[in-house]
Amino acid sequence: MHSSTIGFNLFASLPSRFRDALVAYARARAFDILAPAIEVGHLIIEDDEGEHVFGVPSSDREAVRLVINSPDVWARLFLSYDIGLSEAYMQGDFDVSSLQSLLNLWLDNRTTLGYFSSTISATFAYCSAVAINCLGKQDLSMSKLNVEVAYDVSNDLYQRFLSKEMMYSCAIWGDEENGVRGDLTHGPTPGDLEAAQLRKIRHILKKARLRPGDRLLEIGSGWGAMSLEAARMGCTVDTVTLSSEQKSMTEHRAELAGLGDRIRVHLCDYRELPRDLENSFDALVSCEMIEAVGPRHYREYFGTIDWALKNDRATVVITSTSQPENRYKDYQPDDFARHYHWPNTHLPSATSLAVAVQKVVPGKFVLESIEDHGIHYPRTLREWGRRLDKNWDIRIVTHLQERYPELQDKRRLEAFRRKWMYMFAYAEVGYARAYSSLNCWAWTRPVRLKLLS
Repeated sequence: MHSSTIGFNLFASLPSRFRDALVAYARARAFDILAPAIEVGHLIIEDDEGEHVFGVPSSDREAVRLVINSPDVWARLFLSYDIGLSEAYMQGDFDVSSLQSLLNLWLDNRTTLGYFSSTISATFAYCSAVAINCLGKQDLSMSKLNVEVAYDVSNDLYQRFLSKEMMYSCAIWGDEENGVRGDLTHGPTPGDLEAAQLRKIRHILKKARLRPGDRLLEIGSGWGAMSLEAARMGCTVDTVTLSSEQKSMTEHRAELAGLGDRIRVHLCDYRELPRDLENSFDALVSCEMIEAVGPRHYREYFGTIDWALKNDRATVVITSTSQPENRYKDYQPDDFARHYHWPNTHLPSATSLAVAVQKVVPGKFVLESIEDHGIHYPRTLREWGRRLDKNWDIRIVTHLQERYPELQDKRRLEAFRRKWMYMFAYAEVGYARAYSSLNCWAWTRPVRLKLLS
C-alpha cells in the first residue's frame, strides 16, 4: 500500500549497531539544528531522555508537543527530510498535539530548518526527482498504473470522506456556508460540503456555457457528479476514466437517476477515444486531472481536445492544483503528495499552462479567464479529514482488510489511516499558506469569441 523512501530502506538493511549509531548521530544533529532554528513558535519534544524545549512560549499560539515513540524518527529526518517527517508520522514514530500546527511551525521556520536537509537526503531527493521528471513518462501503461494507485483503492473508502455526490476536488464555499472559514468560526454543519460542491459543479458548467441539447466531453470522470449534473441540464455526456471503480459507480448512478441514456463512460485513456467522436463536442471540462498529464504530454492532451471539439462555439474549462509563479519550476522534486498519493504528477502555474496551450495548439483557442480558487481548498480538506476520522469504523476496516490482506497487520492498517490524515493536513497547510493554489482556466474557440462580442 505504500513504500518507504530509498534512504530509509537502506538504513533498515544495516546491522543494528550501525543503525543505532546513525540514530544517535541524527538525533544529536537534529537537536543542534533545532536550538537556534525555531525562531517562530514553540516546540516541546518528549522522548526517553526527558522533555526538550525549543523556541519561545507565546500567548498567541500554543506550543507544538511532539512525543517520540521510536528513535527511527531521527534517521528518517536525516535521510529523507520532509518526506521522512511524513513517513515517521505514518509509522507512528511520533504523536503530535496538532499535525497542522507542526506543519505550520515547519513553514514558519523553513529557512533555518532547511539545515535538516543533509547531503545524503539531498542526494536521495535528487535521485527521486530524476526518476519523476525523466523516467515518469505518462504513457498509456504508466497513466493506468498511476490511476490505480490514486483512485482504485476502494469506492467505499472515498465514500467515507467525500460528500454525497463524491467530488474529489476543491469545493467553492459561499455565504450560505459562512465562507471559507465557516467551519472554524461557526462549526461544521451537515450538508455544507454537499452545497459547496454543487456550487463548484454548477460554476464550471456555467463557464462551459452549456445549453440543453449540447454535447459535453469530460476527461476524468470522478464518480460521475459532473456528468450527472450536466445530464440533468439536458446535455449528453461522454466521460473518460482509467479507473474501473469510477466507471462502475458512474454508470450505476446514471441508471439510478434515469440518465443512463445521456451518459456514456469510456474506460480508456484520453488518447484512445473512439475515432467517430472527432469534432463532436460543444465543450470540454476536466476537473483536477491535468496534473497527471504533465508538460511532456500537453501536445497530445490539447491536441485531443482540439480534435474532439467542434470548430465553432466550443469552450474548454480546466481546473488544476497549481504552484504560484514565484515557486513554479518545470523540474519538480519528489514530495509527500507525489510519493504516496499522486505518482509522477506535475503542477502547472497559472501562466505556464496558458502559455503551453498557445505553444502546442497555436491559434486554436483564446484564453478567456483564469480564476484562483485556492482559498477554498483548506476548508474542503478539513471537511474530508473530519469525515474520514468520524467514519473510520469496523466496517471500513473489514472491507479494506478483505481487499488488501496485508492490512490485517495492525501496524500497516494504522499507517494506511495515518497516511490519509497526514495528506489532509499537509495539503490544508499548503493551500492556506499559498504554497499551492487551485486555478480554473477557460478557453474558447476564436470563432465563438467573435460571436459573443
